[in-house]
Amino acid sequence: MRFVNSLWNGLFGQAFLLLALAMLMWGGNAVAGRLAVGEISPMALTCLRWVMVLIVLLPIVGRQMVAEWSILKTGWRIIVLSGIFGFTAFNALFYTAAHYTTAVNLTLFQGAIPVLVLLASVLFLHVRVARVQVFGMLMTIAGVVLVSVKGDLEILRTLALNIGDVFTLIACVFYAAYTLGLRRKPPVSGLVFFTSLAMVAFMTSLPLLAIEMASGSVQWPTPAGWVIMLYIGLLPSLVAQVFFIRGVELIGPARAGLFVNLVPVFGALLAVLILGEPFALYHAVGLALVLGGIWLAERRA
Repeated sequence: MRFVNSLWNGLFGQAFLLLALAMLMWGGNAVAGRLAVGEISPMALTCLRWVMVLIVLLPIVGRQMVAEWSILKTGWRIIVLSGIFGFTAFNALFYTAAHYTTAVNLTLFQGAIPVLVLLASVLFLHVRVARVQVFGMLMTIAGVVLVSVKGDLEILRTLALNIGDVFTLIACVFYAAYTLGLRRKPPVSGLVFFTSLAMVAFMTSLPLLAIEMASGSVQWPTPAGWVIMLYIGLLPSLVAQVFFIRGVELIGPARAGLFVNLVPVFGALLAVLILGEPFALYHAVGLALVLGGIWLAERRA
């Protein structure tokens, strides 16, 4: 544990580099989700990713979790709800959506999460916002709508939306709820809290995997599926989370949260470069609206 603490304070000391790398890994998660289609089924991927995380983390923080068990018990409700909404529900919908929509769309829609958090703060926490923040929220929503209808307003009129885009938007709502819930997390270290959430995510993903198995639609990893799962389990699920936690510790949640805006940028670029997905004009306009809206909404937050 002493080695982990020295590594935490030494190597993980460059907040901006750590946060940028975390966003790059999260942007690559959408590309990995698309590559997983036909290689591993969504619920198998959702469950097995957390098995990998726990195999790595439990030997490192297991004793610390036992020592802080009394604190964890007092916050069990927020731990369970955060694990369900932020990890299990979000990822199950996200990887299911990857079967029906593009990686570009998957990443662009994630740009709505910060604005959804701000909107929920206004509606439920009665946070006061300036007019420029309202305008920023409207810009981001307009960008998401533009991408979801592929620049065709006729689709919006007939409500003929891609089911994958709908799943992604619902997943973003769940993640926004998880983000708000972090305000009430128990006073334990970031790694202990994250490991607790990973345990909840694993346990609550088991029923989803059982349903997938009962329906006969489960697909265990192919050789390529194992490679994809290794990437998702070790980088977006573990390393990126650790980098983000350390970045928040170094520069605070407000400044670190701004880096989330890089996810749709990195994700869209990786989808075009790796998957060869088309990047249409409506994607560019939607990306500009999403990022511009987030910038306006958060500059006065």
